[in-house]
Order: sequence, then C-alpha cells, then structure tokens
Amino acid sequence: MKSLKQLLKQPLKHVSLRVTLTLFVVALLGFVDAAYLTIEHFQGKIPPCTVGGCEAVLTSTFSTIAGMPVSLGGAIYYLILLIGIFAYFDLKNPSILKWTLALSIPAFILSMWFVVVQLFILRSICIYCMGSAITTTILFALTMWIYHTHRAPELEITS
Repeated sequence: MKSLKQLLKQPLKHVSLRVTLTLFVVALLGFVDAAYLTIEHFQGKIPPCTVGGCEAVLTSTFSTIAGMPVSLGGAIYYLILLIGIFAYFDLKNPSILKWTLALSIPAFILSMWFVVVQLFILRSICIYCMGSAITTTILFALTMWIYHTHRAPELEITS
C-alpha cells in the first residue's frame, strides 16, 4: 500500500498517443458493455447469454445496490475514464491522466469481488459481467504499467 501511495504522489511523464488510444478503446468497450446491461435492466430484460448463467447473476441480490444496477456504476466509471482520457488528449496534462487512471484501482478490487460472487456464491457466470471484469483488469494492468514506466524523475534538492 505504501508503494501505491508513492506512485500516486509522483508526477507522470507524457504518455504516448498509442497507449492513451488503447486506454480509450478499452474503456469504450467497457462502457458499451455496462451501458447495455444497464439499459436491459431498466427495460426489465435479461440479455441473451450463451453460457446460461446471466439470468442468475443479473437477478441476484448482488446485481443491485439501493435499487440501482451495479452495471450503472460500471457505466459511470467507464464514462469518467473516457472523459479523463479525452481531457488528457486535449490538454496534454499528465496529472489528469494520473488521477483518472487512479480510479482503476478501486474498480479492479470491486470487479474481482463480483467475480468471486459469481464463481463461489452464485455459482453462475454472466458473460457480460466477465467481459467487464476483463476490461477492468486490462485497464488496471495498463494503469500499473503506466505508473511504473512513465514516472517523472524525482527532483533532487541540492544545497
């Protein structure tokens, strides 16, 4: 945890267009997936599922918080990432990207919790939920890679 705090305190260097475009595309895929599940929820539908466990997962008590679908939180998360990445494209301010990507850390932890719920509590798999988990994992891995490889050098204080 201490090293994570240190990473968040350090500024980032410029991140290439190729890497930020990759982040944007992955976040866009996550947004489409989560938005689709959210729309289906509010329409009272269960999306078609080739695995066969979507209904059990999407109608479980774990699928909503205070009456709102968990997928809505995912859609908002991905939308915030998309806005932050777009702002980085526009303003070229690495701080915007650093703090936007920091959201991937709690999102990854929550996503892993929901995978555990599917596999070990509900014993069912929702392919859309697993798609979101994969997307979140990719974003988390890219974030950790960016934090480690794009750190600005620490300033030395000389007297």
